[in-house]
Amino acid sequence: MVKRAMPLSVIDARRGLALRSKLALVLGIAVAGPVEAETLQDALAAAYRTNPTLAAARANQRATDEFVPLAKADGRPAASAGISYTEQIARTAQTFPNTGYSLETTPARSLAGQASVSVPLYSGGSIRNAVRAARAQVEAGRSGLRGTEAAVFSSVAAAYMDVIRDSELVVLNEGNVATLEVNRRAVSDRYAVGDLTRTDVVQSQSRLDMALADLERARAQLIGSKENYLALVGSPPQDLEIPPTLQGLPDTPDAAVADALSDNPDLTASRQDITAAGYDVRAAKGQVMPRVTAFADGSYADFLGSEDSRWGSATNRNAAVGLSISLPLYQGGRPAAAQRQAQARKSAAMEHAMEVERGVVAQVRASYASWRAALATIASMQSAVEAAELALQGVKAEHSVGTRTVLDILNAQQEALSARGQLVTAQRDAYVAGFTLLAVMGHADARELGLDMSGTSDPGSNYRRVRGKVFDYSFDPEPARIAPSTAPLPAQDGTPVKVPQAF
Repeated sequence: MVKRAMPLSVIDARRGLALRSKLALVLGIAVAGPVEAETLQDALAAAYRTNPTLAAARANQRATDEFVPLAKADGRPAASAGISYTEQIARTAQTFPNTGYSLETTPARSLAGQASVSVPLYSGGSIRNAVRAARAQVEAGRSGLRGTEAAVFSSVAAAYMDVIRDSELVVLNEGNVATLEVNRRAVSDRYAVGDLTRTDVVQSQSRLDMALADLERARAQLIGSKENYLALVGSPPQDLEIPPTLQGLPDTPDAAVADALSDNPDLTASRQDITAAGYDVRAAKGQVMPRVTAFADGSYADFLGSEDSRWGSATNRNAAVGLSISLPLYQGGRPAAAQRQAQARKSAAMEHAMEVERGVVAQVRASYASWRAALATIASMQSAVEAAELALQGVKAEHSVGTRTVLDILNAQQEALSARGQLVTAQRDAYVAGFTLLAVMGHADARELGLDMSGTSDPGSNYRRVRGKVFDYSFDPEPARIAPSTAPLPAQDGTPVKVPQAF
């Protein structure tokens, strides 16, 4: 058996730059020498860059960022201008009695232009609270994005460990088939010389056939795990390193729950939703408050010389500035309905936050229990593997002196194989449960894991880019798809990946 490497730290519950530097070091960033196998860090980094779920979540967050400039736009000046040109098809003439004179009172054509500027000065707090609500929604979206990252990374870690586990199971089953083939040939040879019975031959062949079926099932399971890995990471698994030992896991479920209540991103997002809903209530109440607006209007009209010259020139120019104050007296019950609706949504947000909290607490406790159970299973199965190996050697020795049958050897071999398979599965389960626990506690997003975030849009930078934009034509270019298609890649097969270290 290959000697297990020295455990390294993957995740620590403490935060800060020192932690992220430590994580970056232990997860393989800037490692001296060439990388000979793919690491979990590599898989997580690839998923962070190209996973479609994460790419879509970032795009949705960019859309959420725009709530702030949209809310601010209602409080900014509004300007409009228009121009019109008119040709009169029928004109009215005025005839003066007893004189015989007739004048065209309608010019044949006209050119008119107007412009207006309005500046909201006071809106009862509706705009201010709408902006605050939008900012809270942005914060909630960022927390939700962290939660999506943690969920995707948990899936990647599980897929990574599934490939390792299933590769180990295929190797174990291949070794079992090879052993049983040798055993069948030996039994057949001994049967040919009359040393064994026909029953021994049939039993050996039956176990070989069952082992071949188990091998095919193991290969099919490995193919499924490889395809799942490909869907999450975007590239097929190559030679995989055994990931470092998880650190920062809690000592008690209560400690895990306390950490999750403080740092779980989904719970943080739900609390921000309550804050946003509170500002929406205030904005709705502002609809019954007075409105104060400053305005400036101007207009110009020119008949382009088409007016009757006997009336003289008829060019018109007007300009005005002023303040407009309006006090809503009755709006059909709309403000109260909007306020009641906002209150109901705030109540729903509060209940949803409690639902999320209950779910987080339950998931933390369940993950903790699964992790501890898997650790206990590992210890038990390690003893079981050692015992099964000793039992197999003893049965073989006893068979050589005639006190054991071929069936006894076959049963002992099956027990040893089953124990080794259960050990590999328990080691996978322990790692996945531990990673999931850390994710639910809020310690498995891109920053906590020390992933290279270059080449991806930072939610904070995009918000800073758009929050103060005031130009109507600040359009973004057409988006390009980030996640590549996996359809052109070849279908995965049941060949186990190479694992340089044993569990």
